[in-house]
Amino acid sequence: MCTEMWCVRSWPEGIKTRIWIPEINLADLTWNVKIVRMISRLVQPKILNALSRQAAVALIGPRQIGKTTLALLIAEKSNSLYLDLENPRDLAKLADPVAFLQQHENKLVILDEIHRLPGLFPVLRGIIDRGRRKGIRVNRFLLLGSATLDLLRQSGESLAGRITFLDMTPLSILEVKNNARDALWLRGGFPDSYLATDDSESFSWREDLIRTYLERDIPMFGPRIPAETLRRFWTMLAHGHGGLHNSSKIASSLEVSSPTVHRYTDLLVDLLLLRRLVPFHINTKKRLVKSPKVFVRDSGLLHALLQISALDDLLAHPVVGGSWEGFVIENLITSAPTRTVAGFYRTSGGAEIDLVLQLPGGKIWAIEIKRNPASSPSRGFYEACQDINPARKFLVHSGEGIFPLNWEVESVGCHHLANLLADASV
Repeated sequence: MCTEMWCVRSWPEGIKTRIWIPEINLADLTWNVKIVRMISRLVQPKILNALSRQAAVALIGPRQIGKTTLALLIAEKSNSLYLDLENPRDLAKLADPVAFLQQHENKLVILDEIHRLPGLFPVLRGIIDRGRRKGIRVNRFLLLGSATLDLLRQSGESLAGRITFLDMTPLSILEVKNNARDALWLRGGFPDSYLATDDSESFSWREDLIRTYLERDIPMFGPRIPAETLRRFWTMLAHGHGGLHNSSKIASSLEVSSPTVHRYTDLLVDLLLLRRLVPFHINTKKRLVKSPKVFVRDSGLLHALLQISALDDLLAHPVVGGSWEGFVIENLITSAPTRTVAGFYRTSGGAEIDLVLQLPGGKIWAIEIKRNPASSPSRGFYEACQDINPARKFLVHSGEGIFPLNWEVESVGCHHLANLLADASV
């Protein structure tokens, strides 16, 4: 094994990036480095817990989100084997998967880009079942994937009762320093974008990622779609970020059918690039909005699609309110306990709640989202709360702390509310 070390380059605003340097002489470095811990990811203890009670764990998240880095960190602390199924050499090792994997039955086998070999799932089922008969029941396989629908379908058919699914999101507000939250909002949570040397480099990285999705990843997962058409579609969704999804209007602009727009939307949702926030329904005589809201999940990708590269430009852009709303929604849903149901509430009469969270156990939290800490809830928010009768009501903003705004609504910073939700998970 080669000599190795993990080093960190310090960037402006106290941001650090972790770099692996194999067989290196420190005298050869052209910039100063110091060894520190990498950014701690909130999903890591969940992975370790799931592996301690289940044979297989599937970690699902967009490309370049840090799944491989986290898996390798877990591998460093256990007897493990890592295979990248996009690497022909690693793929060739699985020409006879049963024979190869049986040689490593006492190791945690990490299979990266598992969607590349969908025929492997029935094989894993047999290996897991044989291991169980030998008393080897947990910590067998960590599967990394980039698309939820395909992976859920393929694995669900073969590994039911043998696999746990976990989502890995971009960096969240609970994983960065307080003084870097604006950078997280502007650049998004893809680690290479967030940790870039400056905003210009971050913007270029996101542009490259979008191009890679359009030209390579999306055609691999779905029907062949012209990259330019899909980029126009994605950009249209960015301009309507946080609004009600109107497939007919989009179809007319793209000169395609509404079912085609639905397929495009489903594909981007499946690739974890879009969030479709559905209406929260209750028994009421009022007419409720039935269309979902659609958000570009990563704020950095949203800003790249809209050609926003600097914070000053973002603050002056018409999308600033919708961008902040989507940023808050992603962070709160990411922080919420497993099995939390998220939606929004809107009636035809104007009563509206930006985010409704139904926590495990049935308690409902109603959340109004404003960027300005001095804001007050709208009249429509109070009317909507009368309809759904939430246990707690929040006005969430970009400031700090929590205090009662009035006798029924709590004013709270996004970071503080994310912490409250994370504590509710314990």
